[in-house]
Amino acid sequence: MMNAENLRDAEQRRFAWRCRRGLLELDIVLQDFVQHHYDALTLEELQVFDALLALPDNEFWMLINNTSTMGKALGAQESARNAMIYKIKTARLNKPESSKIQEAE
Repeated sequence: MMNAENLRDAEQRRFAWRCRRGLLELDIVLQDFVQHHYDALTLEELQVFDALLALPDNEFWMLINNTSTMGKALGAQESARNAMIYKIKTARLNKPESSKIQEAE
């Protein structure tokens, strides 16, 4: 029987699968983000993250690396996307120590 916790776990696995990318750098950043921050995301943030996952790898990577922006006119949708990108960037820069050690190995 599916309860709310099982549904949330299944949804997290679905997001983790969608974070598997052809661009290794993006794959690593997104997998780490889902692993460590998924539980803290709101439903709205999950919807925005889901929409970002539809972007081509290179476009998404440029957004995370500040080499591109979502748009000049900041409507509610663009603002939510920029907030999610900022959250991914912040998580990338403030990784748990155990993740940093694993990457160094």
